[in-house]
Amino acid sequence: MKRELDGLVTQMHSAGVSYTEAIRQFKRRYILEVLAQHKGNQCKAAEELGMHRNTLSRTLAELDLDTAQIRTGLRRPPMSERPRQQPAAAANMANMR
Repeated sequence: MKRELDGLVTQMHSAGVSYTEAIRQFKRRYILEVLAQHKGNQCKAAEELGMHRNTLSRTLAELDLDTAQIRTGLRRPPMSERPRQQPAAAANMANMR
């Protein structure tokens, strides 16, 4: 992992990415990952990150992250948009023919 991070830092520096922007992008990606693991639950994510939920909320606003989009992206689609599956018995009968 250290080698991958070192390579990424080298690439970002070579591309002229500022320190401030590098930190901002790291925070965005890291926080999004933790939120996704907790299905958008800010309380659980804040606890894992070692910060208060209000601090996480403020940080999300500073990073222009919308938690509603995070939660929506993690939800199952409505029944009308899910692909239809045949019951196992019917599928087996169709395969036997």
